[in-house]
Amino acid sequence: MDRSPGARMPPHESDLGTAELEVLRTLWDHGPATVREVMNQLHEAGRKVAYTTVLTFLTRLEQKGFVRSDKSGLAYVYRPKVTREKVSSSRLKSLIRELYDGAAAPLILQLVREERLSSDEVAELQKLIDELDTPRPRRKGRS
Repeated sequence: MDRSPGARMPPHESDLGTAELEVLRTLWDHGPATVREVMNQLHEAGRKVAYTTVLTFLTRLEQKGFVRSDKSGLAYVYRPKVTREKVSSSRLKSLIRELYDGAAAPLILQLVREERLSSDEVAELQKLIDELDTPRPRRKGRS
């Protein structure tokens, strides 16, 4: 593994603070944006933050490897380097380890009991359950 000063480790989702995640969510929801555009989106969402604060968050996110910037125009344009799904999956796995000793079933059961699911979500959940009940063909080389 390259440990030279310029080498970057892959981003680790637990390195994301709440405010940084909010800025990253803005880029996922609205696409590539300048600092001012991100700030305006946050303002529209009711989060009053200063331009310099948004710039600081975007700079940190870039240093951590979650976003990249492009300076081909008049202003830097930031875009996510990681998907919402990757961050969600990683944070969910971490939560399962921390709260449920690595067992996903208790989390799923608690969510189903406590959260109101739409009929579409219930259908999707049922489809996944049905797929779990379907025997899978054995792979070659496995006993």
